[in-house]
Amino acid sequence: MNAVLVLNANFEPINVCDVRRAIGLILTEKASLVLNGRGEIHTASATYPLPSVIRIQNMIHRPRVRVRLSRREVFRRDNYTCQYCGKTSGSLTIDHVIPRHLGGEHAWTNVVTACSACNHRKGGRTLAEANMHLLRLPQEPPSSAYYVFGHHLTKYAEWEPFLTGW
Repeated sequence: MNAVLVLNANFEPINVCDVRRAIGLILTEKASLVLNGRGEIHTASATYPLPSVIRIQNMIHRPRVRVRLSRREVFRRDNYTCQYCGKTSGSLTIDHVIPRHLGGEHAWTNVVTACSACNHRKGGRTLAEANMHLLRLPQEPPSSAYYVFGHHLTKYAEWEPFLTGW
């Protein structure tokens, strides 16, 4: 099924749901259709627009979403590039800049993407001991709507105006 971008009452992107859930929210008048670029759904008694973007009627107060630390998100943050040599091909791994056994944490500021050759070369040593340097210092990715929902833009380009404003 196609994904539908869900906007808060102030047009801030808050979630992505499937078409079935979006139509249910529209029919129960909990949400309204903002953008229909996909056609229609025909039932035996009615025709409904196939939503691409919907807006929740009542404001939902929730804290800003933080990107969860995971292997996939580290690769995405580092653009699938080794942070030591710049390679984008081959087998990529996760490396702790300050090794865990030396007191390094498993946190956004201590993990980077590394190719297996660089990870092996660095081993369990610090950057200075291995005589290596980072191309870019690791940091927590932004919690902006564009970063959180931006990976959907390759398939749903019509969402871009709603994501760039936040």
